[in-house]
Amino acid sequence: MRILGIDPGLVHTGWGVIETTSSANQFLAAGVIKPKPSAPISDRLAQIHNELMAVLFEYQPDSAAIEDTFVNKNPASALKLGMARGVAFSCPGIHKIACVQYSPNQIKKSVVGAGHATKDQINHMVQIILGVRQSLNEHSADALAVAITHQHHISSHKILNS
Repeated sequence: MRILGIDPGLVHTGWGVIETTSSANQFLAAGVIKPKPSAPISDRLAQIHNELMAVLFEYQPDSAAIEDTFVNKNPASALKLGMARGVAFSCPGIHKIACVQYSPNQIKKSVVGAGHATKDQINHMVQIILGVRQSLNEHSADALAVAITHQHHISSHKILNS
């Protein structure tokens, strides 16, 4: 099964694709979509949409997951992040792929074992779990952590339902 993980943002949208088998998770690809901060929001959202659609077309994932929004103290920032999340959610939907969401604490617990893990700890554990030798950008590492969390969730449900 191929899983697309998405870490949405209006400035940086991380994405990562893993392939899972009964015995291991394998890193396939990861990247970051970086719209120009000075561009109009409509152009930035269109770029996120177009680049995520290209990822979906190239890697043909079977499932997708996205990081849930944490409560933001700045309402304007929260609304802008919500727009990026909406675009990120719609792309798998257009491809008829289910997309679920996980809270930042769920992701940290799944990948690191602690709900208050740092970005460096997440990046390090993603590299270990997937056997990635290259350095990962924090946004792509977060997206891969989302994909790993989804794989863990799917696996635990299969075990419980068998």
